[in-house]
Amino acid sequence: MTGTVQLSVGIATFGTPTTGDWRGLLDTARAADDAGVDRIVVSDHVVLGPHTADYPWGRFPTAADGDWLEPLATIAALAAVTERVRFLTGVLVAPLRPAALLAKSAATIDVLSGGRLDLGVGTGWQREEFDAVGLDFERRGELLTRAIEGCRSLWTGEPVAIGGPATIGGPDADGPGTEVWCNPKPVQDPLPVWFSGTLTRRNVDRIVRLGDGWIPIMGASVVDLADGVATLHAALAEAGRDPAPLAVRAALPVARDADGRADVAATFAAVGALVAAGATDVHVPLRAFDPDGTDPAGTLRALVGAFEAAR
Repeated sequence: MTGTVQLSVGIATFGTPTTGDWRGLLDTARAADDAGVDRIVVSDHVVLGPHTADYPWGRFPTAADGDWLEPLATIAALAAVTERVRFLTGVLVAPLRPAALLAKSAATIDVLSGGRLDLGVGTGWQREEFDAVGLDFERRGELLTRAIEGCRSLWTGEPVAIGGPATIGGPDADGPGTEVWCNPKPVQDPLPVWFSGTLTRRNVDRIVRLGDGWIPIMGASVVDLADGVATLHAALAEAGRDPAPLAVRAALPVARDADGRADVAATFAAVGALVAAGATDVHVPLRAFDPDGTDPAGTLRALVGAFEAAR
């Protein structure tokens, strides 16, 4: 099996902290860095509405009034106590943030971390979040596209016109076309952006024009993964882009033993099938294997060991 596949571990930044308080995440990040985890993944919600039962992918992981840490601020803190592990927002509801603010925040993290940020983005599913920031939920796909177009323009370090097409305001924005700058530029050129979701025509276009990676929708099968990778590789090649560097994250289904406990070895036995389907990165949630937060360091070492044996 190829040795290029990487291991991402999701850490829970929501609900009740398993490590006693949220500052325990700093120790967890250091342990992941030491263990050899390739990438730490954190998720996003700006606010939660009362209808979490409408979550499309099963049982929502916390109550509507539960804690949910802001992911970019969290990554900034975790990057400060680590040296080599990368960070991925999985996923950031990018349309909720103005493009100029998102571009500045992401570039700042990339600069201070030494180029360790991967920006995973999506449209989100919760109407109340868009209502809370005064945005039209029905236009969330368009808003996502504009947000990343604006970031790409601003990350060049060159002047960008407010209100110009495909920049920080979009074609119907108010403004006189004044030029602005957003520096420093990210260390990475380009800063990797991974788009999540099903491969609609619009999403394929986003990935081809603006993206560096794909995060399939939760519950995607191995066949779904393989078909999606083939679709994206063909679209990238048609657009004159090399498909080879495309990053593809695949979730490893957590296998459980007869007592219902997560089985590390059985879980990682599925790595080969995902890599054969085109995955470049496999993802597991730390909380599934250390639900009480009693031994994150030992659990992370076990996950990395199983991953190394599987690949």
